[in-house]
Amino acid sequence: MPTPIVDLRSDTVTRPSPAMRRAMHDAEVGDDVYREDPTVNRLQERAAEVFGREAGLYVVSGTMGNQTAIKVLTRHGQEVICEERCHIYNFEMAMMTAFSGVLPRTIRAEDGILTWDLIAPHLRTRNDHRARTGLVEVENTSNLAGGSVYPLEISNDIVDRAHAAGLPVHLDGARIFNASVALGRSVVDLTKKFDSVMFCLSKGLGAPVGSMLVGSKEFIEEARIIRKMLGGGMRQAGVLAAAGLMALEEGPKSLPIDHANAKFLAQGLTEIPGIKIDPSKVVSNILFFDVSGTGLASYEISKRLAAQGVLANGTNPQTLRMVTHLDVDRAGCERALQVLRQVVGAPS
Repeated sequence: MPTPIVDLRSDTVTRPSPAMRRAMHDAEVGDDVYREDPTVNRLQERAAEVFGREAGLYVVSGTMGNQTAIKVLTRHGQEVICEERCHIYNFEMAMMTAFSGVLPRTIRAEDGILTWDLIAPHLRTRNDHRARTGLVEVENTSNLAGGSVYPLEISNDIVDRAHAAGLPVHLDGARIFNASVALGRSVVDLTKKFDSVMFCLSKGLGAPVGSMLVGSKEFIEEARIIRKMLGGGMRQAGVLAAAGLMALEEGPKSLPIDHANAKFLAQGLTEIPGIKIDPSKVVSNILFFDVSGTGLASYEISKRLAAQGVLANGTNPQTLRMVTHLDVDRAGCERALQVLRQVVGAPS
């Protein structure tokens, strides 16, 4: 019997459970563009309820959700303030510029966590020479900063001060349930001040497809138009929304295990010569570690790991990323560490 693959590339690789597949098979469907898919409607209503919002909208992906929000909340020629490592800047194909006609104004922040003191010097008001600030964007958890989490007082302060300056704030909450687990606070507490929130069903929560936008009724009505412009009218999407409903209700329950496994990996990595990581920085399910001391480039290590059934991606020549999720248990983490020791020539 072949050894199972340990896939630590991302929590996007999770597969639907048998119960989720049954729910998809049995889902009631209708034409969602006509707002007649009962399963999609239930998902949207439930997402709004969970986040304490007036309305929700089911979208194909987190990128579609983020870019829809940016389009609704900005005007052409404005700037969007965001952290240098954020998803909307690094992994969304320059869509904010291509579609919404806005420019990113990036700011480097320690651990990816912006503060108002960092943001304030970059604000641009009416000016004959410079683009005006139109939006502030926050990502929680911060993927490329190692899954770091915004303290509630910091995110609230950003939103309050942005609103005082007349600016909306969008939250890329792709992994907001991970932040909720890490902080021991509800997603309502963490997100209620933001003008719009996107969160993913298809990462740690385990659904095969889809993300959600939540906000006011007025915002969601505008977002629905933008979703259609982007080709997001999915017709009988209830077969997918059924999985999203299960993910929303059941997925958060397994996230504490993912976090514990990430901390286990981090501690194990400290014991491998040539690898550097600060376990105290691992607060959710994402970890980055420096492999330069091994004498091997991260991409070569990734290739050697894959040959033995462990998948992890290099993000630059010095750094590997691992992400824990519901399809990798503690035994899988132990195996990943064992194989990594062999690959870098460390004694076991």
